[in-house]
Amino acid sequence: MLVIIGYIVVCASVFGGFVMSGGHMGSLFQPLELLMIGGAAVGAFFVGNNAKSVKATMKALPTVFKGSQYTRDMYMELMALQFDVLSKVRKEGLMSIEGDIEAPDASPLFSKYPAVLADHHIIEFMTDYLRLMVSGNMDAFQIENLMDNEIETHHHEGAIPAHCIAKLGDGLPAFGIVAAVMGVVHTMESVGLPPAELGILIAKALVGTFLGILLAYGFVGPLASVLEQKLEESTKMFQCVKVTLLASLNGYAPALAVEFGRKVLYSTERPTFAELEEHIKKKK
Repeated sequence: MLVIIGYIVVCASVFGGFVMSGGHMGSLFQPLELLMIGGAAVGAFFVGNNAKSVKATMKALPTVFKGSQYTRDMYMELMALQFDVLSKVRKEGLMSIEGDIEAPDASPLFSKYPAVLADHHIIEFMTDYLRLMVSGNMDAFQIENLMDNEIETHHHEGAIPAHCIAKLGDGLPAFGIVAAVMGVVHTMESVGLPPAELGILIAKALVGTFLGILLAYGFVGPLASVLEQKLEESTKMFQCVKVTLLASLNGYAPALAVEFGRKVLYSTERPTFAELEEHIKKKK
């Protein structure tokens, strides 16, 4: 929603200011300039990225128009799930959760938290390391190192769409110049026309530069920033699971282990100790 509002503000400011200064909107409507800029940018996007990157970018783009799914409620659900799992382990032993982690979709324990269960990345991350804990063949240091490597891989992989969009935005001003040069070439070959008509051709050429810069910094470039912020939010989920499981592995009680996880969250989404405790009691 904020993206759409931002786009409206950009358009209202730029085009509104142009009209208020006496400009005519019709002179900015140059579909052929848009064709040259947009077509060249899309072509360069396909040239500069492999199929995996293109697919990841196309999949990520619709998410920029949606609000963040990583809300305070989502984090409380995650921590309540971890509390339930670790409490079961403490009462019945590690082997008691073997069935839950092998088939979380069918697990009564995981089914209590549908919002978390819907995020297969975080569920896979959690169950994988619970499985390693059940095996009993790795110490906390080894598991922490493995977690760090996996989170780093997740972060690099998630950064691909933002990187692709940023590169696309960086290229748009140059493609705007290309379109403007094409317009200047057309103007020069029409130098015999009356000055009024030549002025129109020059104006059309300059619109290419204007559109390239506007699209780059007003529309495409900000999307890369949004994708980066969403990536940081998703990574925080993994860090919360990591810290909580490591605390449990080091012998802390479930309530304290979950407190470790709560502390790594951003202050804007972090629930208070009392809020989390109350939420866990309700889930029980």
